[in-house]
Amino acid sequence: MNEISTLDRKKEAKSYRKVASAACFGTFLEWYDFLTFATLAVTFGPLFFPSSDPAASLLFSLATFGVGMVVRPLGAAYFGSLGDRIGRRPVFMITIALMGFATLAVGFLPTYAQIGIAAPIMLVILRLLQGLSAGGEIGGSAVFLTEHAGDSNRGFKTSFLSTMGPLGILASTLQIALLQFFLTPEQFQEWGWRVPFWVSLVLFVIAFKVRMALEETPIFTEMRKENKRSSSPLMDNFRDQETRKRMFLLFFCISAGGAVLFFCMQVYTAIFLKTALGIAPKTVDALSITATLALLPLTILAGAISDRVGRRPVVISGLIIGALAILPAFQFLQYLAAAVQLNLLLAGFTLICLSIPLALVVGPQIALLAELFPARTRNSAATLPHNLAAGWIGGMLPFIVTWLNKATGNNLAGLWYPTLFLATAAIVAVFYLPETRDVNLAK
Repeated sequence: MNEISTLDRKKEAKSYRKVASAACFGTFLEWYDFLTFATLAVTFGPLFFPSSDPAASLLFSLATFGVGMVVRPLGAAYFGSLGDRIGRRPVFMITIALMGFATLAVGFLPTYAQIGIAAPIMLVILRLLQGLSAGGEIGGSAVFLTEHAGDSNRGFKTSFLSTMGPLGILASTLQIALLQFFLTPEQFQEWGWRVPFWVSLVLFVIAFKVRMALEETPIFTEMRKENKRSSSPLMDNFRDQETRKRMFLLFFCISAGGAVLFFCMQVYTAIFLKTALGIAPKTVDALSITATLALLPLTILAGAISDRVGRRPVVISGLIIGALAILPAFQFLQYLAAAVQLNLLLAGFTLICLSIPLALVVGPQIALLAELFPARTRNSAATLPHNLAAGWIGGMLPFIVTWLNKATGNNLAGLWYPTLFLATAAIVAVFYLPETRDVNLAK
């Protein structure tokens, strides 16, 4: 009996690793595609939005990045609802195909100098397609993986999915750093920036093949057998008072808090160091890579801790630490940049410290997305507020912070926005965020 039980556990573990690998690789591709654009925001400015004012070109480029984030909730509403009606797995195939096409097409776009105003228009259209597909993928993948994870150690098991965002940035940053090392600035500006988008074709083929081997989640399979699926999951979510409340808490405290920390520390930091402080791009890339490498184990550790002490205290700690740390950390970076020679050790340590609150929020986040809602409407209930927060709050953060800095003439003024947001989210979470660690996902 014990031997059979041990064999079953080994089979279950092997099956979960297969599912996790497939889900994570696909999500990695989504993040790689989506965030390559953010990494190249400074490069895209003069190529697609030429202006006599470099700051204006950067703002237009960041706004285009933000457009893709703004439409994410539309993709979430459609694909999230579809996932509750036809299944989690088929939606994954659609979203990754859409993302793969849009990203590859960016690599072949002519620039403003070649075809004029049509170039930025086409770029915006492709960003819209990327945003729609990301809306269906990011959030839905959390539900898919958590429903496969079982009842024990869900925080640890699902935290690996949260590392796909940083890994996507890491792959993109490393690739761009290598291109800039081997190419002259003129070569990179002329054609080198296209290479990451061409590489996405190889990644897409691998991800699509891996996802073809995925199985539907056991919870959705059981609902389909018992005909318990909802015909209008979005409407059902908004009709139920408890679900509405939890959707708001997910949006404001967990997803928006995590998005603010992610885009502030993983995206805006590089923009701030390059543009506001004038640090060499190669140096910034090295610092970003260091911080990202540190973030990976921290995220998994935070997920594991949430299995022991609960999701709630870990997330709240991240929100509070983030609110307290952002302004002092960026002030210290500005101080270091003003020195005769930048102290790389202290700068790297500062970025690693900024990674701690991010890890505390996103480590338990994947499990929380699924645990907050009933199985019948879980995909749509989790996906919509998560993408609304990531798109409208997180995705617009680099643009808003940069605009506030420019409007006030102060490189740090815009950082009051994420600081106050995180502080408010922490207060709301302290009073209203429930503990979900021991929730039965089948209900």
